[in-house]
Amino acid sequence: MKRAISLFLLSSLAASCGGGSALMELGREPVAAGPLGGEMVAQDDPAFNTESYQHRQDNPEIAVADSPVSTFSIDVDTASYANLRRFLEDGALPPADAVRIEEMINYFDYRYPDPTDGPVGVVTEVGPSPFHDGRRLVHIGIQGRRPRGERPPLNLVFLIDTSGSMSDANKLPLVVEGLSLLAARLRSQDRVGIVVYAGSAGVVLEPTADKEKVRAALGRLQSGGSTNGGQGIEAAYALAAVNLDPHGINRVVLCSDGDFNVGVTDQGSLVRLIESKRETGIYLTVLGFGTGNLKDSTMEALAQYGNGNYGYVDSKAEANKVLVDEMDGTMVTVANDVKVQIEFNPTAVESYRLIGYENRLLADRDFEDDHKDAGELGAGHSVTAIYEVVPATAAAGQRGLKYQSGRALTQASKSGELATVRLRYKLPGAQAGKELALAVADRDLALAGTSDDFRFAAAAAAFGMLLRKSEAKGSVTWSSARALAAGAAAGDRRRSDMLRLIDLAAGLAGETTSAAAAVAR
Repeated sequence: MKRAISLFLLSSLAASCGGGSALMELGREPVAAGPLGGEMVAQDDPAFNTESYQHRQDNPEIAVADSPVSTFSIDVDTASYANLRRFLEDGALPPADAVRIEEMINYFDYRYPDPTDGPVGVVTEVGPSPFHDGRRLVHIGIQGRRPRGERPPLNLVFLIDTSGSMSDANKLPLVVEGLSLLAARLRSQDRVGIVVYAGSAGVVLEPTADKEKVRAALGRLQSGGSTNGGQGIEAAYALAAVNLDPHGINRVVLCSDGDFNVGVTDQGSLVRLIESKRETGIYLTVLGFGTGNLKDSTMEALAQYGNGNYGYVDSKAEANKVLVDEMDGTMVTVANDVKVQIEFNPTAVESYRLIGYENRLLADRDFEDDHKDAGELGAGHSVTAIYEVVPATAAAGQRGLKYQSGRALTQASKSGELATVRLRYKLPGAQAGKELALAVADRDLALAGTSDDFRFAAAAAAFGMLLRKSEAKGSVTWSSARALAAGAAAGDRRRSDMLRLIDLAAGLAGETTSAAAAVAR
């Protein structure tokens, strides 16, 4: 009650000072259509929690006889994992729609080999499914070329939400702390400008290479007023365009809780605004902050449609991960519009299901359409996708593909291959796509014989399916998911921390992992 009264008083003060609408609309229940289909759903929470997430359903199992080809866009976002960590550490299970399994998998580093021919490489591995007996997992690893030589010059614009809703310690103060870490790494050839927005937007720092000026400007920021995010986006892209470096890295870094409430406010219009900026050559990084009114659905959509990536920052350690440890991957793009298409051999696979990537699915014809937007891949970034497949018990076939022509099977269907993975991408600045292909073989490995990367990615997927209460989780349990992850953590600090989160989640779900029970004894 005290918090509600304080928010009411702050809201009234902001309005009386010309700050526009209230800092937070108490009791608001945002349920609206999103640009990706479905509805945005608020976290179940009393009174003033207005967090919203895009609703999604698990991908269905598809018969190869009906559709032998699966196509999707890559996703390098990691926001979901950091956000669900915040929920668990605060003593609550996350809403099901806050759990995006592909982002949980892709939060972690994998040991894929550096590409030797071009900016992108692909590896595959097949092993038993820990979810259903008799099924197999097809693990696809995509690796962006790791940084070589000196990073190109930076032309960055920090676009910072300074509205009243950003006043909490885990919002604007954490934004300042995180961006200051990035500013400390500036070089003489780099330029950083700062645009802020509340009830209106403005430039508070013209582009400069002086890291002390950047940090000083950040340190002077204060929160207050309403949130005109659309005006801020316009101003930030305009400032980046004035200093556009055709040989450098041109990027807007948006830091907000996503609660746009003045000017362009609805998600569809904001997405269209971002889409209109996509062809400028200026990329986008979206960083979410805070609790209680996080508009995750809006921020994910802005990143997806703005040639960008989306992360959630819940601590200084996460800010250091995103803006320092992974700076090159976050800032330096090595491949645009990266799409994956996998064709299954009907003599080897009866049906398949893509785990995650529900809002990244593409029509099969989109694969070769270089006008169709898809995800970007940064230097050193890896992307992992997992299919669960049911091995075939009888031959079937249709369409004119590698393994079948019409309803007749081709000679390639007898190769013993499980599938063929194709990857299509464009070099930055290019209009035409490049393509590579890799055959997938099943070497009949037992689970213990698979790589740590295979088993850990499967464990992350299992964790996500348990949090979502997915019907596709099969026989996996909190204990089995934890054991699978523990056997593949291999001294990796971030991987090991997932074990702690699994224990927290199991406890909140009213269950106990075997490891947690042993500690309790």
